[in-house]
Amino acid sequence: MTALAAEHRLIEVGRSMITNGLAWGTSGNFSALVDADTMILSASGTSLGTMRPGDFVTVRVSDGHWEGTRKPSKELPMHRAIYRQRSDAGVVLHSSPHYTTLIACSDETIPSELFIETMYYLERIAWVDYSHPGSDELGESVGLAAASAEIVMMRNHGVILFDKTCDEALLRLQTLEMTCKMLVDARAAGIALKKLPTHIVHEFLHSGRYKPRQPWHARATC
Repeated sequence: MTALAAEHRLIEVGRSMITNGLAWGTSGNFSALVDADTMILSASGTSLGTMRPGDFVTVRVSDGHWEGTRKPSKELPMHRAIYRQRSDAGVVLHSSPHYTTLIACSDETIPSELFIETMYYLERIAWVDYSHPGSDELGESVGLAAASAEIVMMRNHGVILFDKTCDEALLRLQTLEMTCKMLVDARAAGIALKKLPTHIVHEFLHSGRYKPRQPWHARATC
């Protein structure tokens, strides 16, 4: 896919995130891999719901080099770290949805053994301690965490996650936000959530009853 085609798809992603409460204002950034060493990343200060062609910066993954009149998002280190760590990452989304960020600011955990989508999309979640936005320390922490998880919860910050395609990345983010809302609502209502047994989760993931379990080895584009 060309950089221009990826831009148009990410513009749609930004509008969808704003419309569905998965982002607000300029609080978030996202990228897509164009080739093995090239990504497009939303520009610094971009309003996610009103993005246009040209609101992205082309960046070399290997060394972070970029050119143009727009600066890439200050969260460039996180995006680079994920693409360098995970050859299967095609799209990276960073945002601070309300309920996800609420959980990120707490000591709660996020179970995956609740229902179909959580078993599939929330199977691997890692947590990193707070580091200042845009810092090399945060990029390093996220890169290390991404080695074993497709969702990285950043304490007192938000979430960054990745998948092969825009559609799958959005579904992962939607599932995460809905689950965090369920946790908050259940706690407020005094409802104890019942987790599925481990053997049921294992059977579900390995039988392909929902979607084939991803081998996580090939690059993809938006």
